[in-house]
Amino acid sequence: MPTLGLFMSQVFNGLAVGVLLSLIAAGLTIIYGTLGVINFAHGALLVVGAYVGFSIYGATTSFVLAIIGGAVASLLVGLILERTLIKRFYQRPHEDQILVTFGISIVLVEIIRGIYGGVGQRVPVPSWGEGVVNMNFTIYPLYRIEILLIAAAALAVFWVLLYRTRLGLIIRAGIEDQLMARLLGFNIQRAFLVVFGLGAAAAGFAGVIYAPIVSIVPDMGFRVLIQSFVVVVLGGVGSFPGAILGGLIAGQILSLTSLFDPVYSDVMLFAAMALILIFKPQGLMGVEGRA
Repeated sequence: MPTLGLFMSQVFNGLAVGVLLSLIAAGLTIIYGTLGVINFAHGALLVVGAYVGFSIYGATTSFVLAIIGGAVASLLVGLILERTLIKRFYQRPHEDQILVTFGISIVLVEIIRGIYGGVGQRVPVPSWGEGVVNMNFTIYPLYRIEILLIAAAALAVFWVLLYRTRLGLIIRAGIEDQLMARLLGFNIQRAFLVVFGLGAAAAGFAGVIYAPIVSIVPDMGFRVLIQSFVVVVLGGVGSFPGAILGGLIAGQILSLTSLFDPVYSDVMLFAAMALILIFKPQGLMGVEGRA
């Protein structure tokens, strides 16, 4: 049996992973909920943010600039993709959306691989994140605690944007009933552009803050993308609170299962998704009929 200290360390690891998955899934779920696009390029946008952040940190040694630069780079790439290609697929079948966004992800990943190579890169922990915290029951890395606060702050900004601004009202109206939102005179096309850009920026932001605790490689986005889709299913399509809840649950499943046998961590995550699909297909906080 694991000791209390080891168990609590894994709980905190699960929280750190969970808030990052929540942040990524929040962008994914508002894109799918508003635009109806299954965006398989979302993981590649995380990779873009991580590598741009890596380059900026190497040039400036400023982690804050790296975070900003990674988020902005993913935002710009997302806006360009939405305006030039993805907007043409809003009314197309989901199969077409999957194929085109999956193709985009391959192109982006191979561009990254061509620039940086396939060898893993490390982003050093920033100076303000070095060291450990003595929690009495365990010793825990300071930066992982700071990840919780940074990602939680980003999610709070997302929440304010969605629930306390006019733009958020338009986005939520588009999620509920896109046709009615158009009839009420909302500029849905502009909202679509902003939604896709915000989702892309969230992925890039998460990629940079995640980089110091993993080795960044061009293919890192695929596994995160799959886990994020599971989070969306757990929480409910189009539900921002659901993305947060689903991410926290997924993080704990992955972390606590790894405590006993890491081989089964993804298996247990998919098992949880299967149970949700069987007993509550709309997700824990989703609306029945929304898909």
